[in-house]
Amino acid sequence: MARVVFTPNVQRHVACPESEAPGGTVREVLDNVFAENPQARGYVLDDQAGLRKHMTIFVDGKMIRDRAHLADAVSETSTIYVFQALSGG
Repeated sequence: MARVVFTPNVQRHVACPESEAPGGTVREVLDNVFAENPQARGYVLDDQAGLRKHMTIFVDGKMIRDRAHLADAVSETSTIYVFQALSGG
């Protein structure tokens, strides 16, 4: 099962402990995690189930490409990091 880690900055706003969940894509893994934590789902995903603009996700150290469908591949040994994106200049 893939490991899902929410950074401390995200955890300041919503309770979302590190967890493991099955799935072959980021969407499948997060759906399994969010089934137990709908509040975290609302913080990370928008009303179209895409990644919110202020969030970013890395899988095994690489930023995902598909922010709308979260179709990036995940292996059973992958680590998914969910970050709150920073902006500014």
